Amino acid sequence: MKKIFALPAALSAVVAAAGLFLACVGGSACAADTTEATIKKLIEPRLGDGAKVEAVTKTPYSGLYEVQIDGDVIYTDAKAQYLFIGRVVDSQTYRDFTKEKIQAINKVKFSDLPLDLAIKTVKGNGKRFIAVFEDPNCGYCKRFQKTLQEVDNVTVYTFQYNILAQDSIEKSRNIWCAANPSKAWSDWMMNGKEASAAPASCNAPHEQVLALGQKMKVTGTPTIIFADGSRIPGAIDAKTLEQKFSALK
Repeated sequence: MKKIFALPAALSAVVAAAGLFLACVGGSACAADTTEATIKKLIEPRLGDGAKVEAVTKTPYSGLYEVQIDGDVIYTDAKAQYLFIGRVVDSQTYRDFTKEKIQAINKVKFSDLPLDLAIKTVKGNGKRFIAVFEDPNCGYCKRFQKTLQEVDNVTVYTFQYNILAQDSIEKSRNIWCAANPSKAWSDWMMNGKEASAAPASCNAPHEQVLALGQKMKVTGTPTIIFADGSRIPGAIDAKTLEQKFSALK
């Protein structure tokens, strides 16, 4: 899970060791009233590093309040006295409430994606759609490319999200500027065949894609976006991908 805020050094070790609660200090603050607005006011300055609380919502379990920060979720009590950093899971059904919430708040509208900034690859009838944020130096992305060879009737929009190495930018530019970017991407990711050097006059949308990924809080590659706006971070196998497509129907 992405690190969403910087804790004071003395407390970071406690969180790393226990993974559970942080006590606040300051009696008057801890005794304040329990409204969502007050919790937000109390919690935000304690998170440090310019963290911005996007929403505070009372949950139906154990009196916890859900705190949304930078596309992630943590929890606190009614007095904002403790922070719970982890997942809330039903012990009988193993339903992961935290995971569901994070997926919901990070959904995007697929039709709003700037697909002109992506490399388009069509397989079969192309009726199913995914967008994938990938880095040309990403080993898991290369694994996912092999998975896609087992899947038919899909259109893949590849956003070259260069976050792993400095030469990712140059590799992506050469691929983007190739006569057939889809083939050039596949040649590199599947076979390690580098694209020819791009002409000086060709500009790749590196900055635009980087800004898009940051806005969408994409923190790793690959990140797969589906037609319903949901996402899966990381490489998945063909069976899981097909199950997801079936669920969308």
